[in-house]
Amino acid sequence: MGITANSHKSNILSKNLEAITSNTDGSWANLGAELVYTQDGTGHYLTFWWQHSECLGLNPEQIVGNPSGKDCAFTPVDKAAYLERLQRILTTLMPEKYQCWFSYGQQLFELELVMSPIIPSLTSTPTTVLVMGRLLQAAVSQQEENLTSQTLTEIDPALRSQHHHKLINQITRNIRRTLDLDIIWQQTVDSLGEALQLERCIICPYQLSSTKVQVIAEYRQPSLSSMLGLEIDVASEPGFAQALTTLQPILVENPQLLQFDRQRMLVVATCYQDQPNGLIAITLGNKCTTITAVELELAKDVADQLGTAIAHATLYKELEEARQQAEQATRRIREFLANVTHELRTPLNGIIGFLKLILEGMADDPEEQRQFLEEAHKSSLYLLDIINDILDIARIEAGKMELELRSVMLDELFSDVESFMRPQAEGRNLSFRMNMPPTSDEIIVCGDYQRLKQVMLNLVGNAIKFTHEGGVTVSTDVVRKKVTFQDQQFPGMVRVRVADTGIGVSLDKQDKLFQLFSQVDGSRTRQYGGTGLGLAISQKLVEAMGGEVNFYSLGEGLGSTVTFTVPLYQQPVMVSSSESDSQD
Repeated sequence: MGITANSHKSNILSKNLEAITSNTDGSWANLGAELVYTQDGTGHYLTFWWQHSECLGLNPEQIVGNPSGKDCAFTPVDKAAYLERLQRILTTLMPEKYQCWFSYGQQLFELELVMSPIIPSLTSTPTTVLVMGRLLQAAVSQQEENLTSQTLTEIDPALRSQHHHKLINQITRNIRRTLDLDIIWQQTVDSLGEALQLERCIICPYQLSSTKVQVIAEYRQPSLSSMLGLEIDVASEPGFAQALTTLQPILVENPQLLQFDRQRMLVVATCYQDQPNGLIAITLGNKCTTITAVELELAKDVADQLGTAIAHATLYKELEEARQQAEQATRRIREFLANVTHELRTPLNGIIGFLKLILEGMADDPEEQRQFLEEAHKSSLYLLDIINDILDIARIEAGKMELELRSVMLDELFSDVESFMRPQAEGRNLSFRMNMPPTSDEIIVCGDYQRLKQVMLNLVGNAIKFTHEGGVTVSTDVVRKKVTFQDQQFPGMVRVRVADTGIGVSLDKQDKLFQLFSQVDGSRTRQYGGTGLGLAISQKLVEAMGGEVNFYSLGEGLGSTVTFTVPLYQQPVMVSSSESDSQD
């Protein structure tokens, strides 16, 4: 029977309120409900009829005539909540559906009720409610003649456990509807807090590698301060540590957390496949006097359900992130292949074109034919560089890059780089300087000579390529700090800086510089040429030799500085500034 039908019947009954409230016989059955009664605003029964009265041992006349009698009182277990709802119905004049437990003598009944106000007239204030309902379940009767308050206390946990079973089902349904962890956590604390009328309920994710947990979701009464974001040291709260170790609900009588105000706290760890992944903590307050073994088991069931949901949501999140990363990688590779195809085609077309001119006799004289050959040769070298970059990155990714680490004279390395790069810089009207730190002996580093040369050519070549005016400066300094690489100790590191006054890179794009198959700006590749692999290759080569690469730029148009380090083979004897000045 719906609320609308009950409201309609309430209006019919209001025409003859006096006759209704005096009705105590079976004519209530005409309303179509198995239980019908009326009450005033204080909860006193005016009429009462239940079709199961006889088999349940209820005496309606005693219920109406002596509502406060010990043996005949038919009262809700949570009387305060029931009366609060009754008063709300009389105030709002809106029917409500309600599910609650009633006690009568030695018996307990769970009822589903529809409570409707009886309105005598449009100008009168209602003082009576009509209640219709049905029996959901009855608790096992006690055999003793006298039902003491202690016996009622023993029965109450059974009622709470039945209510908690329904709460578990509700929480389980809610958390299975989403894979969003934030929603799962908040829905759980809200469901527990509202259903159990808690003062506070918190949830903290937990990772095996961490000694601290953070409050990520919270339900609390408005008068309490928030704990959201609070970090809790597991070792400082024994209840937390014990729950994580045993995976069993732990009742803490005097929690260390100040926010729990020394109230009793129930802590239970959420887990998946016997591995903890979170903590639920609730305050029990002074109303809850006992917690049964059944309730503790139910608390563990809630934690298990939540732990499984957290594990599934975490896995989904990781898979979603992996999918997005795979899509980004695929997109970068497609862009890279498009750019590399262009870069390969350009020098190859040049080679073919110049050779075709020679074969077809288009050269006017031997000098022009020689120029054609030189251009073809230059294009072939550029094509070789591109192919080498592609092969290098393929070998690095496959773990097939072999390095021969040995002593390398820094002066010799700089000399080779300068002889190759200075003509390119001067051909673009750029200044080019290479500065060595003042030492009285050779600076010797540990690395692969050819790969160090490749790194420097990459970095200096990029600096020249992306600089239109100004110049490029290569400098070094010695960092005296012992380092260990491949079980070998070195006295320090040599830092090489390549600084330019070129186009620079905006701050928001600098993180793309070292990504494989990623370029800061695709249009730059077409404008300046290259595959975009130079920095990525240089970084991996330097890291394989025990160093690191860093990039600095204040923004577009403000130049760039790239540094890399390499282990120092032996400590050089440094020259003081005064000695250096006298030598100059």
